[in-house]
Amino acid sequence: MLKGESDDYVFDPGTWLEEKEVKKIDLFILFGIAASSIALEDSGALESNFDPERFGVLLGSGIGGLPNIERNVTALNARGPRRISPFFVPGSLINLLPSHVSMRYGLKGYCNAVVGACATGAIAITEAARVIESGVCDIVVAGGSESALCRSGIAGFSIIKALSTKFNDTPQVASRPWDKDRDGFVMGEGAGVVVLEDYEYAKKRGARIYAELTGYGLTADAYHITAPHPQGEGGMRAMEMALRTANISPSEIDYINAHGTSTPTGDSVEIVAIKNLFQDHAYKVAISSTKSSIGHLLGAAGSVEAIFSMLALQHGVLPPTLNLHNSTEDSNVNLVPLVAEERKISHVLSNSFGFGGVNASLIFSKV
Repeated sequence: MLKGESDDYVFDPGTWLEEKEVKKIDLFILFGIAASSIALEDSGALESNFDPERFGVLLGSGIGGLPNIERNVTALNARGPRRISPFFVPGSLINLLPSHVSMRYGLKGYCNAVVGACATGAIAITEAARVIESGVCDIVVAGGSESALCRSGIAGFSIIKALSTKFNDTPQVASRPWDKDRDGFVMGEGAGVVVLEDYEYAKKRGARIYAELTGYGLTADAYHITAPHPQGEGGMRAMEMALRTANISPSEIDYINAHGTSTPTGDSVEIVAIKNLFQDHAYKVAISSTKSSIGHLLGAAGSVEAIFSMLALQHGVLPPTLNLHNSTEDSNVNLVPLVAEERKISHVLSNSFGFGGVNASLIFSKV
């Protein structure tokens, strides 16, 4: 568990829900409600003259209410079945996250949950775009949320040697994608939510547009339950599909927000996939992993990193890969080590890959 350098910000669920309601639901739902509220307020969509039946919610989680499940199973084993919470099941279900947001704001359009391991947030954004493109909704709240920082969550990832253990005394340097001393990821928690709209609809209501989602790709490795394909074949096809959807060439991508989890195998496989697809441009495009600064948010990673990507596009600042001192990759590949890089960019690619071989790639373009 990584404690931040500053304690100035502490998540307070009471900002969004009464205490009695907070006790009924898992933290991943609370994170999702909070992130959705912030996103909706920022978008101004609720102040517009919207049709609630064309306003959707598509949110997900990689694991769901694991801490809530753990607490209730502990109570069950210690004190019997009558001592578990009546909110055990509804407080843990993944689909209750979009349902809570739907009920909170009276959004009556397409409402569904996504479960895609560490690609969940990116898949939710992709599916939201498809819902809008199909004409079912004008606006969709989309993203992912996760809270698995509990005994069973830590133990489960530890037993498969996915987590870093080498830097337990200096956790701030434990997440180090592509560095030769990397030994696993650092688990984080939180939520990332965006508000997607039909472009003409957004322009008509005068919305502030951060970026346009121009491309997306979803594929499967069909290879292994936890390990990526050795050549990153599925990830490469997801990126290729996103480029095709966006109708742009690899050479037009200026920045890649990589999946880059800080695992010995996964980081290098992603670079192999990028090289195979981008060819010479792999040595010109900037690539970084924001997991080096916030850890791996599992089901929320894809949507949080989509937000990083859009803000990079808007501000022309590429987030760095922290703790990258000795790269295991080709020295000619720009992994934006240690320090942010200012660059005018037009198209960014965000990768999210998950257990089971699910791959999602998103392309955002400057408007």
